[in-house]
Amino acid sequence: MGVDPGAGGATGGRRFDRRFVITVLRAAAVGLVVALLGLLVWDMVATGSGASFVSKIKEGKRPLAPAFAVPVLWDQHATWPAALRSRLDDGRLALTELRGFPVVLNFWASWSIPCREEAPAFRAMAKRYAGRVVFLGMDIQDLKSSARRFLGRYHVNYVSVRDGSDSVYTAYGLTGVPETFFLDRRGKAIGHSVGAVSKRELEQNVRALLKEAR
Repeated sequence: MGVDPGAGGATGGRRFDRRFVITVLRAAAVGLVVALLGLLVWDMVATGSGASFVSKIKEGKRPLAPAFAVPVLWDQHATWPAALRSRLDDGRLALTELRGFPVVLNFWASWSIPCREEAPAFRAMAKRYAGRVVFLGMDIQDLKSSARRFLGRYHVNYVSVRDGSDSVYTAYGLTGVPETFFLDRRGKAIGHSVGAVSKRELEQNVRALLKEAR
């Protein structure tokens, strides 16, 4: 009885196909593991950098604040120095564009109760020191619509930007919101407050910034 010459070939082809699929799947699995390890290492490095930044502020070393360039969420610049207002024309703001003026950088979110508690103090201080100190809000982990409602409800009278990727949050070593950083006119951090800032504490830090600017 004759042997079908295609039978062995078909079986061999199926074996080859299985080996090929298994090889591809193994390669994909290895690639995924490598990618995940890379992300883990990057996250650890980034988190470590943020923690180091905060530690240096506590030690009085005045580290340079991490740079960022993010979208403008709230374009209320009436309390800003006139020389800086045109920096918002492209809908984005970089920290380096604020050089030459002291900056109060406040990280916040609409869902945070402490952020609601401190909002009146920030509004009052931004008005009192209008034109001399740049107040800047940084909205994080939030919905744009909710954030804008918050800003309108509390009549925020200074610019707010949005960190949509948590990259700024990580770079600054945040552990939650609100947190506030006080930067001198060269962009170096001279102070850091965790939690809701009282009007008195906020004014003390702003006066320290202005003293540095002399």
